[in-house]
Amino acid sequence: MTSPPTARTVLRRAALAAAGGAVGTAARLGLGMLIADAPASVLVANIVGAMLLGILTARLPASDLRILLGTGVLGGFTTYSAFAVDSIGLWSASPALAAGYVAASLIGGLLAAWIGLRVGGSLGRRSAS
Repeated sequence: MTSPPTARTVLRRAALAAAGGAVGTAARLGLGMLIADAPASVLVANIVGAMLLGILTARLPASDLRILLGTGVLGGFTTYSAFAVDSIGLWSASPALAAGYVAASLIGGLLAAWIGLRVGGSLGRRSAS
């Protein structure tokens, strides 16, 4: 059985996640300014973020850096809440478009995460040889 982390460790990791979250949130805002259509920018952020998180998870062991980049930056960059709100907004305008958006988000995110894990894992095998 492992002992719980110290208060100092918890605070350090929370600060890393918060700092990374600020960067990721700013990046998502920038993406939203580049892609004016809100649902499209959220879709891109979530799929790209899922792939990057897959790569990160495959390449980095659980560590402060993974908390900073994964939980923080990519957690701030991707967004379930905007996806949910956009899905409901699209539903009122076009149920078929909303269903396509939800399907593209879920399937695209899962596929991107799978690709990221595969790419990240293969990078580790290449660098070991």
